[in-house]
Amino acid sequence: MTNKVSMVIGSWGSYNECNERALGSKWLDFDCFDDWDEIVEELKKEGFELDGIDEELFVQDIEGVPDEKNWDYVHPRTIFELIKKSGVLDDEYKYDLMFAFCEAESFDEWERLVEEYEENWDRDIVFYRNMTMLDVAYEIIDKCYDLEKMLGRLSSYFDYAAFARDLSYDGYIETEYGVLEIR
Repeated sequence: MTNKVSMVIGSWGSYNECNERALGSKWLDFDCFDDWDEIVEELKKEGFELDGIDEELFVQDIEGVPDEKNWDYVHPRTIFELIKKSGVLDDEYKYDLMFAFCEAESFDEWERLVEEYEENWDRDIVFYRNMTMLDVAYEIIDKCYDLEKMLGRLSSYFDYAAFARDLSYDGYIETEYGVLEIR
């Protein structure tokens, strides 16, 4: 599965003391944990003193999420619960859509949608995965119009590139991951 989110968690206490845990935990794969309490148990097994020096945690490193966010002031529990709530770990389509949406809008806007709609955060988004704007233009025309019937022999002169360009004026956004229509 390609939709894997992993995090290294550090603690400010250990970081400031420059002790053996200053480098943080091992990589923790979110799909291996059902809830935050399981991560807490894993950190305790690694020697974290969560009722003492290690009570103030931070995201030391993270992979598998759009990298535009500054994680310095986000508690690891917050991002873990956000990712779990979004459903992106269980659905490759949603995982790719998360990256496309964050490229087109922002991680903060994606986070707002997840907080508001949880796993249905994508309810007002159409995602043409791995397609260009020109691909989408061909798909829309083929699905919605019978150019042969409408234009006869002139249908071969239809300008799909111009139609694709005009889609961007109607709310379609091309990203590295595909095209979005945000309604």
